[in-house]
Amino acid sequence: MTESPRKVLIIDDDPFFLKVLTDNFSDNGFTVFSANDGIEGVKAYLETLPDVVISDLVMPRMGGVSTCMEIGRLAGDKPPVIVLLTSMFQETPHEHDAPEMGAKVHIPKSTRPVDIVIIVEQLLDRFKYQ
Repeated sequence: MTESPRKVLIIDDDPFFLKVLTDNFSDNGFTVFSANDGIEGVKAYLETLPDVVISDLVMPRMGGVSTCMEIGRLAGDKPPVIVLLTSMFQETPHEHDAPEMGAKVHIPKSTRPVDIVIIVEQLLDRFKYQ
């Protein structure tokens, strides 16, 4: 029996970055949903219940921190992997023991899109066995 495709929701107000990430995740077998801001992102989360939510930090209407925290609250005891993307720091991608700013994983936007896919795949594989 084959596994169903993993679902990812990408929330970003930059159309170019959204397209690049969408293409990379699609090319790697993910079903991709997208939203242009946090309000649309929360609605899309409730409609699609993705395995992963990737949110930009700075967006109009509802920023990434509020978006990630609201999705985490709505998810209850079955949260998706929540990743916060930001151009505000240039550190390496890192994971926190407890969510910081609504996400356990923070990745700089300067990270190559294919590397973001690899990080997400590794996180999903690890969480599957917890």
